[in-house]
Amino acid sequence: MPVTSDAPLTVGFDLDMTLLDTRPGIRATYLALSAETGVHVDADLVVTRLGPPLLDELRNWFPEQGLDAVADRYRTLYREYAFAPTVALPGAHAALDAVRAHGGRVAVITGKYEPNALLHLEHAGMRADAVVGDLWAETKGEALREHGATVYVGDHLGDIRGARYAGAVAVGVTTGPYGAEDLLAAGADVVLPDLTGFPAWLAGHLGAAGAEG
Repeated sequence: MPVTSDAPLTVGFDLDMTLLDTRPGIRATYLALSAETGVHVDADLVVTRLGPPLLDELRNWFPEQGLDAVADRYRTLYREYAFAPTVALPGAHAALDAVRAHGGRVAVITGKYEPNALLHLEHAGMRADAVVGDLWAETKGEALREHGATVYVGDHLGDIRGARYAGAVAVGVTTGPYGAEDLLAAGADVVLPDLTGFPAWLAGHLGAAGAEG
């Protein structure tokens, strides 16, 4: 969906390691899954490479046969182990508030299982106008287009790919596995250390866009 200058502002955000530090909860869930199945999982390694789809990670530890059942069990265990230890990353609440201060909408576009993403946001006291889960890279871009998002904020190279696919401004944050050089090389338009600088960046971005218009 093309976005016109008259369209309301919509900003998309990734969830894991952009809005929330989910590493402790994900680690705890993998340890529980490992204990239950008897299959070794290096949970400390897993949390260093969050971003790609769950099945991609599970394939590193479990055989393909029965993988969907393992994923279902992981998602169930997630509800028991993941929410309590998860914390908001610096500036996350203020970033969402900044979008709304400009009359905008917040769309959380994530690779996480959508029902669990909704529960995460509720637990963290964050409100999104739209939440779409189970997406990665270009499929995130499709959702961004559908919701008319003109900015997408994420920590992973796949997030940058999604933003570029949608024609949205790609804002990278270095709270995840990649540094500024990698995010810029992947096509990020701007890179911030974390979300604490996002409100000022957004104000400048919207001011520049208004001046150009």
